[in-house]
Amino acid sequence: MIKQTLGRGFDRRSVLKGSAALLGAGVVTKVTGFPAIAQEKVTLRYLSTAVNQSPGIAAKASEDLGINIEYIAVTTDDVAKRVITQPNSFDLVDTEYFALPKLMPSGNIMGLDASKITNAGKIASVIREGKVAGKAIGLDGTAPAEVFYLPDEKATSFATEETGWITLIPTTYNADTLGIRPDLIDKPIDSWASLLDPDFKGKAAMLNIPSIGIMDAAMALEARGDITYGDKGNMTREEIDKTIAALIEAKRAGQFRAFWTDFNESVNLMASGEVVIQSMWSPAVTAVRTQGIECKYQPLKEGYRAWASGFGLPVAIADREKDAAYEFINWFLSGWAGAHLAKQGYYTAVLETTKEAMEPYEWAYWFEGAAAEQDILAPDGKLLEKAGAVRDGGSYDERMGAVACWNAVMDENIYMIRKWNEFIAA
Repeated sequence: MIKQTLGRGFDRRSVLKGSAALLGAGVVTKVTGFPAIAQEKVTLRYLSTAVNQSPGIAAKASEDLGINIEYIAVTTDDVAKRVITQPNSFDLVDTEYFALPKLMPSGNIMGLDASKITNAGKIASVIREGKVAGKAIGLDGTAPAEVFYLPDEKATSFATEETGWITLIPTTYNADTLGIRPDLIDKPIDSWASLLDPDFKGKAAMLNIPSIGIMDAAMALEARGDITYGDKGNMTREEIDKTIAALIEAKRAGQFRAFWTDFNESVNLMASGEVVIQSMWSPAVTAVRTQGIECKYQPLKEGYRAWASGFGLPVAIADREKDAAYEFINWFLSGWAGAHLAKQGYYTAVLETTKEAMEPYEWAYWFEGAAAEQDILAPDGKLLEKAGAVRDGGSYDERMGAVACWNAVMDENIYMIRKWNEFIAA
């Protein structure tokens, strides 16, 4: 349990519990800078996609902090719409960094004060600097390092160097690739081009979120030698047209079994065997494996398409909720939540505290690419991998160090979405 010492014999929880009388008399008690929360728990309305919401984390936060997390689950696109059109409807948003060029001009997201975030200086270099183990990685698209800092709390554009104001505090990030059913595939898979391989006609699926799906398509088409992109995350209209034309051709030839938008759809498609290769997210691979079904997150020679999500605060947040949100963020970065998420295959903001909260054999498997010394269990306790298994793609440095591009919102986003919808309707 996280405790903040307050003199002899007291911790933050005991002070909060004992302050109801003061609050009833209209007195606000400050504890390490935060208002006392005693009459009733603060509720933080947490807006994100369903895949970013964890009942386990909500329960632990309630236990440790006395803060309720009320999840609001919407689609990736609807997170952005909600931020822009309903900024009073949430207290904490978990959104992807690629959405920030669209969100910040609205003026509805405030800069986060780094001085209030204990581990701000320990956030992973891949997020802050675009480097892994001191080496620069691919920055096509919207790399977090390019949109991480703001000039001030109310800024609507990004700073080009480190400041005391941060756009989003990272929650999770990963290097995405294709998911495959190795038990149903009789040939080696080592390239994104396999997504369009006619051998998998009617057995392939793609993610139907335009800004992400088109980048998976670009990775496949470039790997096949069809198109060479200037920036896969910021295509020209000509590049968009060529990409969509190639996708329509593949669709009409019967290549795709489905286009999914929900995490659970991707799990069901793969678990049922209807699909053997597809765009996939790490926790979906985990979900298939925990059913006892072979599923692999396949490393590919062209590298990974990366993404990162983070916490942001709306400018409309009330003071009490704002203080609670900072407290929750500090707790989130302190270790337990990071370890919980790492066991689903995610990477976390502060590697140091995550490592401290994991068993050495778990850290070695998930982050160092070592063979599991013991069985690897999912957060719910189900068997994920047997002793001796090695994580798909290897270590953190190997996987994040091989990032080729990042999820993005293109300058030609409106045009791209229109063309993508033509592909889906074709």
